[in-house]
Amino acid sequence: MYKKILVATDGSPLSEKAVKSAINLCVLTGAELVAMKVIQRFHKTYFDGPVNADPEEIANVEAQWLARTKEIVDAVKLQAEKKGVKAKSVTVKSDLISDAIIATAKKQNCDLIVMASHGRKGIKRLILGSETQHVLTHTEIPVLVLR
Repeated sequence: MYKKILVATDGSPLSEKAVKSAINLCVLTGAELVAMKVIQRFHKTYFDGPVNADPEEIANVEAQWLARTKEIVDAVKLQAEKKGVKAKSVTVKSDLISDAIIATAKKQNCDLIVMASHGRKGIKRLILGSETQHVLTHTEIPVLVLR
């Protein structure tokens, strides 16, 4: 059925639900797991956002973000391995989260993407957007969405 499943996580309780489901699906199908998290870059200029910081300070913040990201995906990898699932952890630096998820799934030859959705509706969905919706509409790889 599935040979390699990508699970996108941000370390939140909601994404943990997707992680557990992805691991269980790997157990059932014998698939490998790719646990991934996207790190956005630090906004550096007026046009990028409201924060303008010293380059050394930016490097320190980004290093902290990377360390936390690695902790998150390595914890997912460990959970999977404890259940006998072959797993890999991946971090990607990008401002385009959904595009990074799709590109990673293609690069890793995944045949399923698992991710969580907040299920926002109405004006909140329009204002906040949806990375999950973007993945759903821009990939040819099947996507399992959990709420």
